[in-house]
Amino acid sequence: MRTSAEARWTMLFSHGNAVDLGQMCSFYWALGKRLGVNIFSYDYSGYGMSSGQPSEQNVYADVEGAWKGLQKRYVNIRPENVILYGQSIGTVAAVDLATKERFGGVILHGTLASGLRVAFPETRRNWFFDVFRSIDKASKIHSKTLVIHGSEDEVIPVTHGISIYERLPRAVDPLFIEGAGHNDVELFAQYYERLKKFINEDLIFGDLQPDSPGPG
Repeated sequence: MRTSAEARWTMLFSHGNAVDLGQMCSFYWALGKRLGVNIFSYDYSGYGMSSGQPSEQNVYADVEGAWKGLQKRYVNIRPENVILYGQSIGTVAAVDLATKERFGGVILHGTLASGLRVAFPETRRNWFFDVFRSIDKASKIHSKTLVIHGSEDEVIPVTHGISIYERLPRAVDPLFIEGAGHNDVELFAQYYERLKKFINEDLIFGDLQPDSPGPG
């Protein structure tokens, strides 16, 4: 979605569960206009008009296919001008792609640490049979990364966001919104304010300590 011919950034947006491109279109347009970015998105296998079946491996293949499709459609686009945005299950896709290439930035909104940690919140150990193990990949992301999470998230507890944040080599100041749940973060003014600061300041100015580990 091209909202500005002069946009410096293109956002590759991996949306959440239980929605598709048709439902997200108006949000993408509004977000792109408010932030001054272009937005490119896609549906996962089995979502919307996409064929196939939803699966963990297909999530990874889908986001990689979307990135290749973006490069094919806009031949001059470069990774350093792309911001990966993942929301909910989409953070799994964004994290995986971010480990393979250095992008301009990464935004993880309502991020998932792993599937087992959703079902069993007290899980601390990494089990071989766990799924969507972003917790194991976070340390391999070498793009500046913003974590956004609602303090009252009833689907993916805020502890997931904290765990991911603590493992990011180039984490910027996170946004943990007091009183926000899983699906209403966008209703809080801090959401847009923090996104603008990330795009207009955090991604522009250099690191004091490049690739320094997050706290903890």
